[in-house]
Amino acid sequence: MEKLYYSERQGRRPETPKLSFDELKRAAKVYLVGIQVEGYFQEGLGHFCVDSGFSPGLIGGDPEIEIRLTLGKSHLWPIAETLDDWSEDDFFDMVEFLCAHVSKPIDRYYHQWDGCGWHCTAFDAEEGRTEFRAKLNRFLGFYDSGFELNRAGEILAIPPTGLERLVAEPLVHHDPDNVTGRIKTALHKFRHHRAAIDERRGAVRDLADVLEFLRPELKRVLASQDEKDLFNIANSFGIRHHRSDQRTDYDQEVWLDWIFYYYLATIHTAIRLIEKHPT
Repeated sequence: MEKLYYSERQGRRPETPKLSFDELKRAAKVYLVGIQVEGYFQEGLGHFCVDSGFSPGLIGGDPEIEIRLTLGKSHLWPIAETLDDWSEDDFFDMVEFLCAHVSKPIDRYYHQWDGCGWHCTAFDAEEGRTEFRAKLNRFLGFYDSGFELNRAGEILAIPPTGLERLVAEPLVHHDPDNVTGRIKTALHKFRHHRAAIDERRGAVRDLADVLEFLRPELKRVLASQDEKDLFNIANSFGIRHHRSDQRTDYDQEVWLDWIFYYYLATIHTAIRLIEKHPT
């Protein structure tokens, strides 16, 4: 369990801290440069030796070129020399890139000559990524509205407090293409780093389409008015159609959040009801 310090034990914990972008970069820089020195990027990105020169990693002989080809950017390497100037997009891109190429050294020796440093000969990629995610998520969770680096190595927005289990809880349906697959796509669209309003509206539309697909089965388990009300929200707020009688003057930043998680919770409930009342 996480230790509770004095003020929290007395019920006087200060507000949850928020990191500015500069503070996020400062914290990440200490960690990233530190694990680079420890050898966590040697397997993927290679390393330099004062005796033998550069030894390529799995991505090839030039990390800077590989980063440019992968991310389309040429100013992100070496980490220690460039990180202070990274934009927010640069930072999120590089965290995802480094997560894909980090691995924990499990066998290494220290080359003393001219302070050359650690030479690593065996690695555990899974353990390295687990450690990497845990450390970066501690920083990302306190930045802005909160982000996380998921198991797939993608940075996504953290769901509102209390809805984390709703996002994490798996859904099982006999038609994955039209139900669970579409829900996964909608979640990725909605939670993607700095998703635009159109992307988020599209994600809500995807969930409404899932409910539409489930509609014949829902008619068996819901009263007719309840079933109609589910679709009135999407139709009235300009989510699924484009009509002159729809409301479009609402604060989309706020209301799209509510509609998205309302629909997601409704789908979870609907599938459970359908399972309890099979044909």
